[in-house]
Amino acid sequence: MIEIIGLSKKELEAEIALMGEKSFRAKQVWQWLYFRGVKSFDEMTNLSKELRQKLANRFQITRPQIVAEQISRDKTHKWLLEFADGERVEMVYIPEDDRGAVCISTQVGCAMGCRFCHTGSQKLTRNLTAGEIVSQFMVARDAYGEWPSPTHETRYLSNIVVMGMGEPLQNLENVCQALNILTDNEGIAISRRRITMSTSGIAPQILPALQATGVRLAVSLHAPNNELRSQIMPINKRYPIEQVLEACKAYQAGDGSRYITFEYLLLDGVNDTPDCARQLILLMKKYALRASFNLIPFNPWPGCAFKPSKPESIATFARILENAGYAAPVRVPRGQDILAACGQLKSLKTNA
Repeated sequence: MIEIIGLSKKELEAEIALMGEKSFRAKQVWQWLYFRGVKSFDEMTNLSKELRQKLANRFQITRPQIVAEQISRDKTHKWLLEFADGERVEMVYIPEDDRGAVCISTQVGCAMGCRFCHTGSQKLTRNLTAGEIVSQFMVARDAYGEWPSPTHETRYLSNIVVMGMGEPLQNLENVCQALNILTDNEGIAISRRRITMSTSGIAPQILPALQATGVRLAVSLHAPNNELRSQIMPINKRYPIEQVLEACKAYQAGDGSRYITFEYLLLDGVNDTPDCARQLILLMKKYALRASFNLIPFNPWPGCAFKPSKPESIATFARILENAGYAAPVRVPRGQDILAACGQLKSLKTNA
């Protein structure tokens, strides 16, 4: 049985052709899957019973199983999802008044080992398939009744952030295919500019990823120099700050309207000094980057020695960046009480 969720449009067209069917049938099936969100071929009522049976004999439509779900006091919604082989990831929906972002995962575990990140303490098991990435968002759509695909004006699941479990650029092919399915105008139809893909800094993949998908870029920077960044983010030893920022510069050279968001997690007494803020400003000017900063208060998790920065340190840090002309909002922590905030996701079965 072939898993139909995650096939590209061309792959689906080729499969339908192998069945001896005309190409327009692939478009119909695509719309049933991704515009209407059906879970069985029997629901595809504009197809003949014979064709529906042929499809059911060849393909399966799979959603990950919801093992557990929690809703925070601030309405943040977290799911623990299990795939067919028993592996699990977490997904989070962060609602606002009239919109909201779904944070999806791209790997089971993570190999980056960032010292401040709960996910990084769970070793990488495997990459997710394109279908497993797409189907996470489909589960969220199921939960909030957003089928058929609503307009941008009415949808509450309006944005996607690819910054759950895993490093997206270490699973580049599957992530790109998944994002192109999620943005297809005949299906789920999320605007590419409403999708942000975050990376810890896999420099050679930054430009190819953004060229292939057209989504927005966020870089987890978290330090203004190589010495400090290497202490908290081991990936910096392989791809130091200079390589990452050169890749960011190349990305912006192709589209002058795009800003890059630099995520900066503030750790008490580690990277939250006024001098660190001034070093960040010098970096941005050196590489002539059009940038904004997303300042993130550290979200504690069991077994981690880091502490959140003091409010006055955060305020000073933000003020220095803003006075230099950079937007530097401080992210309001969401879902802390259910370990759904930034850097808190983890899916080991012992946690279920």
